[in-house]
Amino acid sequence: MAEVEPSGTIDGVYVVTPVVHADERGSFAETYRRAWIPEGREMGQANWAVRRSGAVVGLHFHLRQADYWYVTSGHCRVVLHDLRTGSPTDGATQVLDLGEVAGAPNNHLGVYIPPGVAHGFSSLSDLTLAYLVDRYYDPADELGVAWDDPAIGADWGLADPILSDRDRGNPRREAIPVEQLPRAVPQA
Repeated sequence: MAEVEPSGTIDGVYVVTPVVHADERGSFAETYRRAWIPEGREMGQANWAVRRSGAVVGLHFHLRQADYWYVTSGHCRVVLHDLRTGSPTDGATQVLDLGEVAGAPNNHLGVYIPPGVAHGFSSLSDLTLAYLVDRYYDPADELGVAWDDPAIGADWGLADPILSDRDRGNPRREAIPVEQLPRAVPQA
C-alpha cells in the first residue's frame, strides 16, 4: 500500500509515495488510487506532458478541476500556491521535487492538487509528466497567476526559464479581483 500524507503546508494537497516492486524484469508501481486521497475525486481524463530542461509551466489554477501528477522520467520542481479564500492555508506556497532528483533514481512521489490551488512545474531535466484530472478540458476553467509573483516567492530552481506566452502574461495575485479567486469548500 502506498504511503499517503497531507502535504503539511497546503490544506487538501496530498503527497503519495507508492510501493515500487522490482525484480530482474524491471519494476512496477501503482501510482494512484482514488481511495488513497480523503477528499479525492474520480479522475476522468489522463494526460502527459513532455518538457525540455529549463521549461516552466504555470502557475495555473482551476475553480472546479483537481489534478494528480506523477513524473515518469526526469526531474521537475512542483510549485503550489493556495489561492482559496477562506482556506486555513490561504497564501501558503509549497515546493516539491518529483522524479529523478539530483541523479538519484525516481523518488516515485505523486501529488494530488485540489481545485483552487495554483500549480506549476519547472523542468530541471528533460522530463515526462503523467497526470490525471477529474474533468474534461474546459478552457473557461484554465486560469493563471504569475509564475514569478514576489508574493508567492517560489524557488523554481532555474535562472532563465522557457515560458509560454500565456504563462508570461498571467497576472500577479494582487491583480486578480477577490470575487474571481477560488473559495475554500467547507469539509463535511
